[in-house]
Amino acid sequence: MTPTPTAPSLDELRRRTSEKWRTYPDDVLPLFVAEMDFTIADVVADAITARVRASDIGYAGSPGRVGEVFSGFAQRRWGWQPDPAGVRLTTDVSVVIVEALRVLICPGDAVIINPPVYPPFFDMVPEAGGRVVEVPLISDDAGYRLDVDGIGQAFADGAKALLLCSPHNPVGKVHNAEELSWIAELAAAHGAFVISDEIHAPLVHRPSEFVPFLSVSDAAREVGVAAHSASKGFNIAGAKCALTVSASERIGSLLDRQPEEVGFRTSILGRAATEAAFEHGEPWLDAAVGLITDNLNLLETQLAQKIPTVTMRRPAASYLAWLDFRATGLGDNPGLPILDRGRVALHYGPAFGTQGTGFARLNTACSPEVLTEAVDRIARVVAGD
Repeated sequence: MTPTPTAPSLDELRRRTSEKWRTYPDDVLPLFVAEMDFTIADVVADAITARVRASDIGYAGSPGRVGEVFSGFAQRRWGWQPDPAGVRLTTDVSVVIVEALRVLICPGDAVIINPPVYPPFFDMVPEAGGRVVEVPLISDDAGYRLDVDGIGQAFADGAKALLLCSPHNPVGKVHNAEELSWIAELAAAHGAFVISDEIHAPLVHRPSEFVPFLSVSDAAREVGVAAHSASKGFNIAGAKCALTVSASERIGSLLDRQPEEVGFRTSILGRAATEAAFEHGEPWLDAAVGLITDNLNLLETQLAQKIPTVTMRRPAASYLAWLDFRATGLGDNPGLPILDRGRVALHYGPAFGTQGTGFARLNTACSPEVLTEAVDRIARVVAGD
């Protein structure tokens, strides 16, 4: 029998101590931070509990079996079998990105990002010593896509790295093999690197298929670092374990320059949770993706029926809905009046770059009842009630 994740009642959820449930008062529906309401997989909970009961909560030290089980997971899900020896651990994907950039670029080097994009990207680049160069996503009637020509021009102008979001947060775009191959060739031609944040990869919806950057070509393997984690797919962000994945001797030797502490900071509980998730958690994951796609269906219907002026291009990955409020008259940051008058907390669109003006991001990884109530509240705000 497939274990099914569930969304506990609001009373139960409000007893949680994570940011999602402690930032706002109890009358607010918190649909902002990228954390699922769903209960975690039993195999993951059991793995953490077993380490605690064994008093095995010291320093992680080594990567354990994470490289091996991640390689198996990647082969089953995406047809890609990375060498476990190319997997290093650290605390989270943000650390993967910053610490990889530190050894790949020089102070002051330009690093490309593609807004609207995960807001910390704007801060991670300067934290690592680089400076941000924006090459926004193209948005047209066909949807969102990478501006490959613009990325190529930025490389030609001297950018030394691209910080890629794949699948893309907040729009849920799953980049295809052709786009990724072109980017790899461009980076190689200009002596640049690509760091691909693939944290949402386990949550791609059928019939879309995730393409790992390091799988597309020899050029990609020579210029690329991939950032992975079980944190988003299995709802264990606080467990603090992420993977820095390389697939060439060249990149591996550069990553060897990182301080030993980068890996040493990994949580031993996170390592145990990650091993269990990648090795035994796929039935739970498939069920979670099913709940998410059902909720996206519900959201589409609810918006069409109750707030037709709010539109959404359906994401192909994850549980984040990028909502366009520009026709509602709620202003540049619609999340503000929605929080103030509707008591629904969304992630403010402008945080994702100027391309987020008039937008907000909504988390659909909740119960259908909470999602429906959120739409009802937002509808009242849009109507001016």
